Amino acid sequence: MGSNKIKKKSGSFNMAQGRYTHLWFLMPAIIIMLLVVVYPLVYEIIVSFKNVNLLNLKSGRYPFVGLDNYKSIFTDGIFYRTLGRTVIWTFINVTFHVVFGLFLAVLLNRKLPFKGIIRVILILPWAIPQYIAAITWKGLFNFDYGTVNIVLNKLFGLQIPWLSDASWSFAACIITNIWLGIPFMMMISLGGLQSIPRELYEAAEVDGASHWQQFKNVTLPLLKPVLTPAIVLGTVWTFNMINVIYIITSGAASEEAQILVTMVYKKAFEYFRYGYSAALSVVIFLILLAFSSAFIKAQKLEN
Repeated sequence: MGSNKIKKKSGSFNMAQGRYTHLWFLMPAIIIMLLVVVYPLVYEIIVSFKNVNLLNLKSGRYPFVGLDNYKSIFTDGIFYRTLGRTVIWTFINVTFHVVFGLFLAVLLNRKLPFKGIIRVILILPWAIPQYIAAITWKGLFNFDYGTVNIVLNKLFGLQIPWLSDASWSFAACIITNIWLGIPFMMMISLGGLQSIPRELYEAAEVDGASHWQQFKNVTLPLLKPVLTPAIVLGTVWTFNMINVIYIITSGAASEEAQILVTMVYKKAFEYFRYGYSAALSVVIFLILLAFSSAFIKAQKLEN
């Protein structure tokens, strides 16, 4: 009797232990996520309710100011202008990334001579580090010696102040980021295209569907599960793209050439308003969270 009880207890213990074995394997990843993601986010939210600046940073005593940092953000006209510019920046970039990336993916999905070489050339912008690409493009946009102005001058007699005028600097940043982002969307789309069975296109051809009808009714619906997360990721990355803006505009010297993330950087590391910049970071996080949730929900409703 006693031995049977011991066996039952050990058996139940082994079952419980086996039930939670997967948690032990997940524990290292959970700890890293807590330290790298959750803790900084919670700490940033806490700092956003305090007055943290260069004067009290060393002492570690930060006065609690409640919603004052958020009030300063939403009563500042520069915030709304920068937000509008950021939305324009994100919309133009992501639109070009998706349209041209999908177009190139459709081309590469067909039989082409030297397709392997063409694919390598098209993926090069994605392989180059962003700051190296931004510095290179900044040289190309030089007023006197840049290749872009030299070509424009020879063809149309134009010389554009890409780096000295805020509006043109912003346009130069958009051109650079479009060049950088197309390969990512192209590779994601190409992977999705290669997973679509060829029989569906053959059936559509038998029904007399044109190439556009095949693309609209076969390709796009089947690519939606692939494109939806890619577009969300691309939007988040583009919305927070600091490297290109900061390098090409020389630290976003002009207010008319910066986006929200460069505004955060300037407030924190040039004006040392850490509480304000933390609050602005929280606002950016909430904007992107709202967009991602709404976009994914809209895609599910369409399905």
